[in-house]
Parts: sequence; C-alpha cells; structure tokens
Amino acid sequence: MADITNRIAERELSSEKTDMRSEVRLFGGISVLAGIMIGSGIFYIGAIVLQRSGMSLGLALLVWLVGGLVTLLSGICYAELGAMMPKSGGVYLYLREAYGERLAFMCGFANFTLGNSGSIAALAVAFAAALSSMVPLDEWTQKSIAVGLVVLLTAVNIRGIKAGSTVQSIFLVLKMLPIVLILFAGLFMGTESPDLFAMPAETPSLMNILSMVGFAVIATLWAYEGWTNLNVIGEEIRNPKRNIPLSIIISIVGVALLYVLFNYAVYRVIPFDAIQQMVASGNYYLGTAAAEKLFGSAGMIVVGSAMVLAIFSSLNGCIMAFPRMYYAMARDGAFFKSLGHLHPQWKTPVNAILASSAVSICLILFRSLSELTSLVAVCGMIFHGMSFYAVIVLRKKYPTMERPYKVWLYPFTVLLICAIMIALIVNTVVNDPVTAALSFIVPLLGLGIYEVLFKKNRERVVAELGYD
Repeated sequence: MADITNRIAERELSSEKTDMRSEVRLFGGISVLAGIMIGSGIFYIGAIVLQRSGMSLGLALLVWLVGGLVTLLSGICYAELGAMMPKSGGVYLYLREAYGERLAFMCGFANFTLGNSGSIAALAVAFAAALSSMVPLDEWTQKSIAVGLVVLLTAVNIRGIKAGSTVQSIFLVLKMLPIVLILFAGLFMGTESPDLFAMPAETPSLMNILSMVGFAVIATLWAYEGWTNLNVIGEEIRNPKRNIPLSIIISIVGVALLYVLFNYAVYRVIPFDAIQQMVASGNYYLGTAAAEKLFGSAGMIVVGSAMVLAIFSSLNGCIMAFPRMYYAMARDGAFFKSLGHLHPQWKTPVNAILASSAVSICLILFRSLSELTSLVAVCGMIFHGMSFYAVIVLRKKYPTMERPYKVWLYPFTVLLICAIMIALIVNTVVNDPVTAALSFIVPLLGLGIYEVLFKKNRERVVAELGYD
C-alpha cells in the first residue's frame, strides 16, 4: 500500500500541470534570484568581511569565494529538489514530503508571521531610509513611503507573474548599471596596488585562521541570502526541469564573481591605511567611499541610485515569491482556504499576496522590527538545513522519481552543507542563547495552531488525493 501511495505522490509532484501561468523564462529566473541577492549590502558588507578576516585583503577575497562556494553547494540541493518537484511552495513543499505536514506548517507559519513578512517590511523601510539619505525625511514620512511601496508592488504582482517578472528584470538591469560603473572605474582607474598576500597583522595559527575564515563566511552568507526564492514559484517557470537548476547555478556563480570583483575594485581605489581607519571608526561603507573618490560629489548620486534600485528590486522579488508558499499551504488544506484562491484572469494567488502584504505593513508600523525578524534566525537555519537533508530522505522515499538534475558528489555534498548549517546554528546559540531560545516560540505556536485549526482539513485533503 505504501508503495502505491508513493507512486501516486511521485506522479503528482513531478507533474508540470498547473492552473497558474508558466511565464518565467531563464532570464526571468536569474532576475528573481540575482535581484533579491544583490542588495545595498554590496556597499558595506565587504568591510565587515575584511574586519573579520583580520584586515587581510587577500584572505577577505578568499572568504567571499568560500561563501559563494557554500551558497553554490546549498543551491545545487535546491536545484535537484526544484527540478524534481516543479511546484509552488519551495522549502514548505520539501519539508512536507520529507518529514510531514506538521514540520512544514511550522516553517510556513513562522515565515508568514515574521520571517518572510519581516524581510519585506525591512526592505521597504530600508528603501525609505535610502531616500532619506538623499532627501531628509521624518520617521512617519519614511513609514508612509514604505507602506506605499509595498502597496504598489503588491498591485503589480497581483496583475500576473509576467508583470512581476518583467519589473524584476528591468530593475535588475537598472541597478547593475551604477554598480558595474563603480566596479569597472575602480578596476581601470584605481591607482592602488593592494597586497593580497599579506596575512593578518598578528599572524595567528592555522586553527585561528580557519576560525577567522568561518566567522567571516557567515557575514558573506547574509550578502548571498535570497537564492532559495526561485523554487517557491516553481509552477510558474517555463521548462522548470531545465531552467530552475540553470537559474540557480548561473545566479550564484555570477553574484559571487560580482562580489569578489567589486571588493577588489574598492581595494584598487582606497588606500589600505584609509580602509583601516574607516573600519576602525565603524564606517563600513567602503563602496560609497570608493564612488566618492572616483566621481567626486556625483559619487553619492551614483551610490544612492544603486542602493534605491537594489532595494526596490529585492523587495519586488520578495513580494512576488513569498506568497506562493502560503498558497501551497492553503491548497494542501493546511492554511486558510481563501489563500489558495487564484485570480480568474491573472492566475496569481491574489489573497495570499494581499495577506502577505498586510502582515508586512503591520510589521512596518511596529517599533521593534529588527528584534522581531531576528527571533526566527535560528529556526530559519534549522529549516534550511532540514531541506538540504531532504535530498537524501526523498531519494529513499521516491527512488524512481525523475530527477532531471542531481546533486554533485552525492551524498558528500549534502552532508557537508548540513554540517555547515549545524555549525552555524551552534555558533548562534552560543553567542546569543536568549534570542535562540525565543526563536522557537513562533514555530511551536504554529504547531499548536495547526493541531487546532488545520489538522482535520489537511487530513480530508489527503484522503481526497489518495495518498499521504
């Protein structure tokens, strides 16, 4: 009986049939990922990485490469899962199939209430703050702009996945123009000759260097964040068995090269002594300083434009992708039924998009936004780690399912990424145990809500589908 139900599930999960419109092509998929990944952090995270690398320029660039490799190894796990199951939902879907509905719901509920919604709210607030750096705005004007932007992009994405994807592609190109301008100007106009072979001043032991690199890699992972979001819109990607893996790999490799070259261009422009003084004083905006040195007073306009466009693009990508998880939950009978409704004309999960935006707007107006979003940090790493391990679980559960793309060096790659996630979780728990403990409250609350409100409905849907 179990074998029969598994075969039924395999056919359902691997099918590309959908009521949604599959209108996102390869470049659209790359735009979604790169658009979310490349944010305003490109101008300041490099300084944090350099600081954690003992102010060694060469070691810092190596750290960016290692962070890119870690992200790529994580991405190929999602490439296998996404090509195998081209459905809406992303991590929720993988957790559901590997571990069951309860754990998947805990993940989805935490993202709906804080994680994803908090990311949208934070980006909207950051957009308004970036505007305020050029044209001074008071706090409530910034909040009004943030709310208005969420409303605007919600309206755009309700109009169809093609509309949202087109906006994403346009703004990816627009935001890359000032970034690439700074990069090439730095590489070819910079007069500094950075010493990439100088080690940290105190010449630590090999173990200390490895520890230093690990700590610095964590900072780069924040810069690479966002690579998971293409899988959430799997049903709306044209030829997903080809384009999901290609989009993930091209995006991660391309962004990694961009980060390495951009930071090297900064080193070509700013003298090392000046970099040391900036970092020591807490001024991490090395990219901004490089633009000012290259273009004078116009440098602030270049950087300001890049930051505003980068945040806008990231926000649009999040508003596009995140609601598909709640739509998948509702379609399963594991969330409010109305969120599983598709717009009759535009074939978008209109109610899920509206609900996601409503929660995000509430968080924009909430004072302790940064505290709220930090509470789910540990659980986010746990859920991602479990989704990576799902590659192994699902190969055993669905051994005959078509896998158009397979993880390189399986199972070593999967186990390595899972070990890295465990190390990051332990590091967070040791350094911030209170936040780590509190971060489990929302998922556990979600478990209680599932048992009370959604368990029976989910069981009914499973019975109608004919498998568990």
